[in-house]
Amino acid sequence: MFRYALRRLIIMVPIGIIVTFIVYAMVFALPGDPIQALSGGKPLAPSVIAAKRAYYHLDDPLFSQYLHFMGNLLQGNLGQTFDGQDIGEQLALRWPVTLQLGLTALAIQTVFGLLFGIYAGWRRDGLVDRALLGATLAVLAVPGLVVMFFAQSVFSVQLGWFPVSGSADGWPTSYLLPATVLGVLGFAGLARITRTSLAEVAGADFVRTGRAKGLSPQRILWRHVLRNALLPVITYIGLDLAGTLGGAIITEGIYNLNGIGQFMFRSIGMKEGGVVVTLSTVLLIGYMVVNLIVDLLYGLLDPRVRHV
Repeated sequence: MFRYALRRLIIMVPIGIIVTFIVYAMVFALPGDPIQALSGGKPLAPSVIAAKRAYYHLDDPLFSQYLHFMGNLLQGNLGQTFDGQDIGEQLALRWPVTLQLGLTALAIQTVFGLLFGIYAGWRRDGLVDRALLGATLAVLAVPGLVVMFFAQSVFSVQLGWFPVSGSADGWPTSYLLPATVLGVLGFAGLARITRTSLAEVAGADFVRTGRAKGLSPQRILWRHVLRNALLPVITYIGLDLAGTLGGAIITEGIYNLNGIGQFMFRSIGMKEGGVVVTLSTVLLIGYMVVNLIVDLLYGLLDPRVRHV
């Protein structure tokens, strides 16, 4: 198991380098002058512009800028934004908002997705199964942004059940509506894959053998079927965590939550490549750690995977 985990860790290194360089190159290619954008359109003295560009290495070639940034990052120096804010302090302030929103949405999505998916897959072609298929198709067909704005308009503006925007009321009040919207959007895919996987395993030969031996349906489901059916489900949840955090970043802009998403949008607008890559790197590391945990869970549930 140790060698299996070590192989996965080694694979993560080149992936991290490639992804961070691509993100840095994309920000580098954005049009406009970040120093001029910092002034809000007001003219700056040429000496001030030159000093700022030299301080942030903006006149260096792309690869030199990237190496300078990665060198500081590996030393634990996250640097500063163009307006002098410490990036590490900003991350410390904003991470709790994004994590609370993302993890709340993931909890809602996982609980309801697994419950409805397991029930529908175990009792195929029943009322719940057909209702689930119809509901998931409807959710998947509607764009997420439309659902977010609609929920905000109806439940916050018209009914007044939740705050319209901001996080002043704290968790869970300020996060419940956006997290529920995110959870519902992710619920459809999770419920469908759980239902499909469980239905396939339920029709296997060993399940029919267990029934012929007189095992109770509950024992067959919880002791035999779920162990095999949850393998693709675990993979989906692990991969979907990145999608949930990405959705949380977009949702922060709609619901005016002061998290990583707002920081990312602001940094892209200011063409602050170092900040964008730092945020992307942090998200990438979290994503790869989750994938490592998923791989290890795979190895525990199915020992054959360790030799792949």
